[in-house]
Amino acid sequence: MKKDRLVGKNMKITIACVGKIKEKFYRDAILEYEKRLSRYCKLELIEVADEKTPENASALVESQIREKEGERVRARLEKVCREGTYVIALAIDGKQLDSVELSQKLEQLGTSGVSHIVFLIGGSLGMSEQLLRKADFKLSFSKMTFPHQLMRVILLEQIYRGYRIMSGEPYHK
Repeated sequence: MKKDRLVGKNMKITIACVGKIKEKFYRDAILEYEKRLSRYCKLELIEVADEKTPENASALVESQIREKEGERVRARLEKVCREGTYVIALAIDGKQLDSVELSQKLEQLGTSGVSHIVFLIGGSLGMSEQLLRKADFKLSFSKMTFPHQLMRVILLEQIYRGYRIMSGEPYHK
């Protein structure tokens, strides 16, 4: 018997990312998860332009690039976020959750009155310190580094898996 969905269609999930998806196979996977998630939540994807990184860029230049990209994300989020939006930054040094724990976190946020969750994915150099500080929660998928394009697919799959778990629906373990 399926349990009642406590976090339903009223939840809005925004994924804010640095960089555009160029590869068709990533775009196809993202579209598939957008379609699957449409029965559980309102999903919005925000992409902002990434900065070109010069060869052998110094740590200072890389930091400046992250800050520019972070400012673009922040400016876009100002238009869609309101009071009470919960922000989760994907960060290597964040807390690692398994799929059930992520599902429980999404459910807990929904039942506590949060109606909008924003996930932040940085660019190829990572995320600006300013965005990391503004996050309510830092989430790590692994200590490994993944391409930011692939991370979108992995995140969407885990959100989808979380809703399936919340709903008591079968999903591969």
